[in-house]
Amino acid sequence: MNLGEWVLNHACRQMKTWHDQGLTSLKVSINLSPQEFLKQQLVGKVKQVLLETGLSPQSLELEITESMTMDVIRSTAVLEELSDIGIQIAIDDFGTGYSSLNYLKNFQIHRLKIDRSFIRDMMSGNKGEKIVETIISIAHALNLKVIAEGVETEEQVHFLTSLNCDEIQGFYFSKPLSAEDFETKFVFNSSRGVIQL
Repeated sequence: MNLGEWVLNHACRQMKTWHDQGLTSLKVSINLSPQEFLKQQLVGKVKQVLLETGLSPQSLELEITESMTMDVIRSTAVLEELSDIGIQIAIDDFGTGYSSLNYLKNFQIHRLKIDRSFIRDMMSGNKGEKIVETIISIAHALNLKVIAEGVETEEQVHFLTSLNCDEIQGFYFSKPLSAEDFETKFVFNSSRGVIQL
């Protein structure tokens, strides 16, 4: 088992454990490397991991970068297959790579993740806030959800909220945590299926 397969298997298994504890609203999002995305057996491997772990496909999101979609024919087929079984697809680091709006129209994509470089610059003028606002507007016009990456300040949170950004991630909420540290930091209320700080 290579590293990419191990990460997929381990993450899905951990998420299934939390679901079994009542945290059914949680989803796991996994970055695919270009090598993983280009593998001929990708869809079959994902199906196998979901079957082995018992995790629902709707609880898994796979993140790809814009550059991975340059082989349009293959990318279209793979993304359609993944979407057909219920897996969500996110474009990671949006705006920093092969930024063709054409793939937003033609590919099975559910979310855009605004790259942290745009989030970092958006409060300093220099058109940064307009870029973020435009990305959110385009995404919503195409019925896509938007996630802002690298959010670190309350000012950024307020600005993104004012633009109706769907989700926010970054050090403002938490640094990356191990499963054990996550369980220590958050109080599980399994009877209601929620987590609270």
